[in-house]
Amino acid sequence: MQPRLQRRIQRYGWDLAAPVYESLWQAQLAPAQAEVLACAGLSAGERVIDVACGPGIVTFEAARRVLPGGSVLGVDLSGRMVAAAQERAQLTGCTGVRFERADAEKLDCIGETFDAALCVLGLMYMPHPELAIGEIRKLLRPGGRLVAAVWGERAQCGWAELFPIVDAEVASDVCPLFFRLGHQDAVARLCAGAGFSIDKHIRLASTLFYADEDSVCDAALVGGPVALAWSRLDDRARLRVRNRYLESIAPWRNGRTYRIPAEFVVVKASLPEQHCSPLKTA
Repeated sequence: MQPRLQRRIQRYGWDLAAPVYESLWQAQLAPAQAEVLACAGLSAGERVIDVACGPGIVTFEAARRVLPGGSVLGVDLSGRMVAAAQERAQLTGCTGVRFERADAEKLDCIGETFDAALCVLGLMYMPHPELAIGEIRKLLRPGGRLVAAVWGERAQCGWAELFPIVDAEVASDVCPLFFRLGHQDAVARLCAGAGFSIDKHIRLASTLFYADEDSVCDAALVGGPVALAWSRLDDRARLRVRNRYLESIAPWRNGRTYRIPAEFVVVKASLPEQHCSPLKTA
């Protein structure tokens, strides 16, 4: 898939998912989010950037840790995700946090320096994740740290058949690199290639709980990475996709509920206290 097309698919797909994403995924992703925040070890007064922030779930938690005196900037490719986060900030009166729409592979527009960067379940969607890591590196002060999480190995994620099921209906690869970064030490190697030292590399087993068929399908199809493809399917194709997906996760059904195995990879990486000019990533 051409990078420009992949970015468009991600941008407009997550625009569609924005209204329901938090309600469908916050509880499911909480273990990965908590691990990232724990590894980051944020403290009052620090400046943080949250890349691929979505509606700001992690961004607001990070703000609670760095206030008073600190600040958090959340950036995301999806304008509707950013708008949802901005609205929440206004409604809650949260200070020290702000949001901007930005492509993680082109962060030159930020023009700031940060103590820490977070990227929770965003790198898998980027055409060139190595470029994003290189861009993040440029924004970090000497000694700064990056904590990133991705989904783990395909074999450890019980919902993984979702992608080929949808691909069969749209004649394209919906998310071509999704599980590549969960393989072995892929993220750690990308970070090392950008000049980071690897402090932690964690594989986190988890379980995605859903109360019934509607919630498990809505999370995957309406509020997840195939939202744009799903929006373009006719009723017959949607029924085929839904039935095939439910069949693929049937082993994890218990009565009405589903407990689907999942795995996350969390990597903490840091820069030396004195580092040279940022590496070229193009």
